[in-house]
Amino acid sequence: AIRAFVRGVLDAVAGEVPCVKFQSACFERYGHEGVRAYHELVSAAGEMGLLVIGDAKRGDIGISAAHYAAGCLEDLPIEGGGKLRGPDALTVSPYLGDDALEPFLEAAGRTGRGLFVLVRTSNPGGDRVQNLELMRGGTVALAVARMVAEVGSSTLGEHGYSLVGAVVGATKPQDAAALRAAMPAQVFLVPGFGAQGGTADDVRACFKPDGTGAIITASRSVLFAYERTGECDWQGAIRRAAIEMKRQVRDALGG
Repeated sequence: AIRAFVRGVLDAVAGEVPCVKFQSACFERYGHEGVRAYHELVSAAGEMGLLVIGDAKRGDIGISAAHYAAGCLEDLPIEGGGKLRGPDALTVSPYLGDDALEPFLEAAGRTGRGLFVLVRTSNPGGDRVQNLELMRGGTVALAVARMVAEVGSSTLGEHGYSLVGAVVGATKPQDAAALRAAMPAQVFLVPGFGAQGGTADDVRACFKPDGTGAIITASRSVLFAYERTGECDWQGAIRRAAIEMKRQVRDALGG
């Protein structure tokens, strides 16, 4: 059922969106069969020409981090030969420090992948930690943003962006401008659009003036659009919801 639904979603949005994000937890809860489905569907999405973000929020140190990085970013060998493509990028947690990011950075650089580091998350409870004021000035989130910019400074590509990006929630528009100023070379992965309350106006500050630098993601508002509209054509409802989301963001950026 998971395979069929997700494959149907991919078929619905292919050609309308450049990128999809797989929440690893939704597959891991079903044990080894769920993990297998995750890897198969990630690979299938890549073969369809979609950029794929693995949303696993991994974080550890030393050899444990290296194992997580390899398992989450590298292509997966399969029985009988061949490989399943790994995701193009992975979400990671910074709260064990910059040395905990190094194994992920090494694996991403070696495999040609990217990272998105949690900086300002979309959940309300994140404020209790991320919005704390530091004695030296600024917030915890801003300190993490500066660390991300520093860690990513050695991995700039031809367009001026680092392979180390940042997760900045759409529900925190009051912080987006300061975080963008602190991380000019980071692509922002922006969750929280739609069902969590984030709007196109809220995400405008996550982009750079030229309209680049951010990937806006929506989950429930697109995936379950058919429940909201009552349509029998569930794939058509998903496709139309994705197109409408694009229109809203494009209009907020001035076309």
